[in-house]
Amino acid sequence: MIDELGSVAIGRFLQGDALCQLRNLPHETINLVVSSPPYNIGKVYEKKDPLTMPQYLEWQNEIIEAVARCVTPDGSICWQVGTYVNNGEIVPLDVVFYNSFKKHGLKLRNRIIWRYNFGHNADRRFSGRYETILWFTKSDNYKFNLDPVRVPQIYPGKRHAKAKTTKAGSPSGNPLGKNPSDYWEFSAERDFIDNPVWDIPNVKHNHPEKTVHPCQFPIELVERCVLALTEKNNVVLDPFVGTGATVLAAVKHQRNGIGIDKDENFLRIAQDRLNQLHCGKLAMRQLGQPIWQPTLTEKLARIPEEWKQ
Repeated sequence: MIDELGSVAIGRFLQGDALCQLRNLPHETINLVVSSPPYNIGKVYEKKDPLTMPQYLEWQNEIIEAVARCVTPDGSICWQVGTYVNNGEIVPLDVVFYNSFKKHGLKLRNRIIWRYNFGHNADRRFSGRYETILWFTKSDNYKFNLDPVRVPQIYPGKRHAKAKTTKAGSPSGNPLGKNPSDYWEFSAERDFIDNPVWDIPNVKHNHPEKTVHPCQFPIELVERCVLALTEKNNVVLDPFVGTGATVLAAVKHQRNGIGIDKDENFLRIAQDRLNQLHCGKLAMRQLGQPIWQPTLTEKLARIPEEWKQ
């Protein structure tokens, strides 16, 4: 991708073990890490032999240590995680990962909720429909660009109270929009108003970005992190890149992307998607596009006759 100044954003992929590749990267050269590590729940891209929970956390702690070494002093890490499930009991991974990041001197700035509409339907507990993104910084001197990710004001006509003498009667909001908060709504304007959530559809069968990867990361989710936490020509890394969403989001917005994955087939798909992005042919959801809602007249939204009986 080439911006208006003519600079070229580069995306590249490294095949191999994440820990080995991370240890080969230069010290403090990565501005942002965005990744969704394996959850140790038996997916095809995880380790062949399931790890015990202590083994899994020990491995992830080594990954986090290597990631922290690579990040610049003003850089950030966005670690998107869900839950580990063992015989029906769940372990919220963001809770157990918090101590690993703190152990390496990182500072938590937000625990962001990503809500989605579809997923596994549980029958002995409520169905999970959200995951979390832990945003850590290396120091107190970090990048945060609010303007590129602002959302519409709920009450644009609201004004400061008369008791505030210096600003009494003047508009209280920002004309560029409001802070999207840590519980984001990415879709329709109605949902922005009702409940500001990171409501981004997960990549299921009808999603335009769907590939063979069983737990694919939506490009749209990464874009807000990239826009808010980096500048053009910065470097964005994903040590578990899968089919390339983090690198694609980086290159799309004139950042340089590095993706690591051990699976050659996934990286082949990632490279093909990157080539399509450069050619303007990559199918993807646009940032902030409303989530499709069927009307009551459509068959999909009508109650089946069998249920009525």
